[in-house]
Amino acid sequence: MPTVRPLLWLDVVGLTPRLLQHAPRLSALARQGVSKPLGGVVPAVTTTAQATALTGLTPSGHGIVGNGWFHRGLGEVRFWPQSHRLVQGETVHAAARKRARERGVAYTSATVFAWFNQGAPVDFSVTPKPWYGCDGSKVFGIHGDPVDYPGHLERELGPFPFFSFWGPRAGLPATTWIARATAWTLRTHRPSFTFSYLPHLDYDLQRFGPDAPGTAERVREVDEAAGVVLDAAAETGTEVVVFSEYGLLPVGSVAWPNRVLRKAGLLEVRDGPFGEGLDVFRSRAFAVCDHQIAHVYVREPADVAPVARLLEALPEVGRVLDRDARVSMGLEHPRSGELVVLAKPQSWFAYPFWLDDTKAPDYARTVDIHRKPGYDPCELFVDPKLHMPQLRVARRLLQKKLGMRMKMDVVPLDATLVKGSHGVLSLDGDDGPVFVAGEKADSDRVRTLADLKAHALLRMGLA
Repeated sequence: MPTVRPLLWLDVVGLTPRLLQHAPRLSALARQGVSKPLGGVVPAVTTTAQATALTGLTPSGHGIVGNGWFHRGLGEVRFWPQSHRLVQGETVHAAARKRARERGVAYTSATVFAWFNQGAPVDFSVTPKPWYGCDGSKVFGIHGDPVDYPGHLERELGPFPFFSFWGPRAGLPATTWIARATAWTLRTHRPSFTFSYLPHLDYDLQRFGPDAPGTAERVREVDEAAGVVLDAAAETGTEVVVFSEYGLLPVGSVAWPNRVLRKAGLLEVRDGPFGEGLDVFRSRAFAVCDHQIAHVYVREPADVAPVARLLEALPEVGRVLDRDARVSMGLEHPRSGELVVLAKPQSWFAYPFWLDDTKAPDYARTVDIHRKPGYDPCELFVDPKLHMPQLRVARRLLQKKLGMRMKMDVVPLDATLVKGSHGVLSLDGDDGPVFVAGEKADSDRVRTLADLKAHALLRMGLA
């Protein structure tokens, strides 16, 4: 049976045309083929950007309006969903499989840590997926299909270094493991289409900003990891397309929309034994903050205009989008807030809703991406105010090993520590997403993230 031309998508998060010069392997690929700035999407965040690449649609079409949103039917804010079924519209995975079947050509696919992995119509998938015990304990692990695929990877590469994927210890080991897993998958299974996600640049560029002295070294590190994948692609005759979801911007100011709403009497909390909690049912308005954007959910139509004026007065706010503005930007969807707030390029939005740090919820000082009703980049830091923080970490790990309930409460509450963010588009294309292809053919068709799906189908011969 004939096969399609194999293609690899390599998502190097945070890479920009300006930073590409520090990446020798990726620069060589660009010289062989092509590189150029890539138009992004708003919000310029991971899950929205990947959904746009997968479907060729704006958030209005695919429904992924951010890394998290308020689920109105549940009355809950949820971040970092992995279910492929949340993505509305036909994805490149579904389109390629359907067209290959119609044309009688062999086709297989793989996703290695790319988002919306669970339940995706692919042959090989692997993604982070801890186990959660009924006593509140958590054990790190990875999940995928076929059921033995993640096990094969860990037998070949060792356990996935979960602590370096997110949190204060986030760094190179996780990206190196993902790159090696992608290379092993290419050599062992030879998929027709592979989508791999390398997150390394995201960490220090948020911690210290993209202009920090160590940025060039971080780029060289992710380039070395990417080189492992490029070698496997060359050996297997796989065409390579490299892209990024967004560029990170240096930020020097932060706003707390929920605190503003609370002081105005619009946001309500529930006090309890573990600190204050956001009460979405009693609140007239609250913000789901996600880097440089915030979806603001307003219960009563009469409150929308006053809430907009209140937030427009914040010096960190660049624009407040009403329904008409969201329609024009491709951001109007039932999951969107009644208002969407965009930060100025040098600012970002923090999620805290409490006014007194002594009443902060217990999860605030921990890495808890699913419980927090907003994105929290402070999870990338160890609280500098802690005395002997390594001793605290060691004590907490000992408590865990002894089977005791514990919380790794080492995360700071000081949002001003964060020096880099994303979510709005850079005014300079050299600081935005980048497109690099090893083949020049058809690359002129790619101008934005939304063009990647059609380009992929074309390059695989499935257009």
